[in-house]
Amino acid sequence: MAQPRDFGFGADETMIKDAARRFFNDNCDDSTLMALVGGNSDPARAPECLWDKKVWQQVVELGWTAMAVPEDAGGIGMSAVAVAGLVEEAGRAAYPSPLNATINATYVLAACKTDGAIAALREISEGKTVALATTDKQGSWQSADTDVVASGSGKVSLNGTAWFVQDAGKVDSFLVAAASGDGVGLYVIPSDAPGVTIVPDSINDLTRDQAHVEFRSVEVDPACVAAEAGNGDDALDAALPAIHTLTAADMCGAGEWQLQTTAEYARTRVQYEQLIGFFQAVKHPIVDMMIMIDHARSLVYNAACAIDHEPEQSAIFAHMAKASASDMARFASSRSVQFHGGIGYTWECFVHLRFKRQLHNQLLYGDSAYHRAKLADKWMGPIAA
Repeated sequence: MAQPRDFGFGADETMIKDAARRFFNDNCDDSTLMALVGGNSDPARAPECLWDKKVWQQVVELGWTAMAVPEDAGGIGMSAVAVAGLVEEAGRAAYPSPLNATINATYVLAACKTDGAIAALREISEGKTVALATTDKQGSWQSADTDVVASGSGKVSLNGTAWFVQDAGKVDSFLVAAASGDGVGLYVIPSDAPGVTIVPDSINDLTRDQAHVEFRSVEVDPACVAAEAGNGDDALDAALPAIHTLTAADMCGAGEWQLQTTAEYARTRVQYEQLIGFFQAVKHPIVDMMIMIDHARSLVYNAACAIDHEPEQSAIFAHMAKASASDMARFASSRSVQFHGGIGYTWECFVHLRFKRQLHNQLLYGDSAYHRAKLADKWMGPIAA
């Protein structure tokens, strides 16, 4: 099926994106964000989980957490393009919440197509939050790689540790990938279930929390089996294009904030009796930022549109989007700090919040080199040494 014009960006998608920008401008402006997450500048500070639950409740009431949930599971069933627009605006605001984590888990659950998955999706549509607990200690993003083991005949028990779990301190449940002799299964486990221990990680990103989650003889309710052993990796693989695309969308939003903030500073900052934006060494890289952001954004919406209309091509387009967005984030982040001069390196300057979020996103679900390698394998086929 051919893609529609404008990536399928219609009136509904535009309305949601515009509404999200207004909402985040009103509820998560730079000063509010800094007051929420930037209170402690000590490099040795303990990991913290900082977010505004009242603002989150408004997000739930707006229906944004249900956008990716299929209609037959009680959700809104919006296009991936609409969801990408929402996530881009959340990234622009560097909004601290379990929004991205829950949407990622939503796409995995939707791919499971089981009663257990549908029940979890209904809970998400009602405001429950979920994070993926699928990664091993090596940081592999391959669907079959997990350090959690499922054992037992009849009732399943989970043992092991899931690593690099995003926003683990904010969610109600984890969607756990666990391996057995029959393959990988997916299980919805409440975050407060007996045997579950959340161990916070120290990370640079102040707008998120991350943890490794330990499972010790955690019994799985049969109603909470999202994918039977042997089917979990297929569901994860089916959802990866959406996960890669939405991570890239978040980066494009943060990149847009970096561009606008840096350009405004260059228009007002005087040095050597001259606005710094006059100098080619400043204004040309700022234009390079703009070009890279628009390139990455186009690839993001191309990938999102493919998820909606050309799913057989979505994996390739999603790898392209994440690789491009990672390159853009690295360049835009470094220039935004450098062009703010000495103040750009201070805690009081808001620039560091997006810098750190972008640094985290560059590696999340694979950096640009990882996605280029995956893209090459899909496009050219594996080539032996």
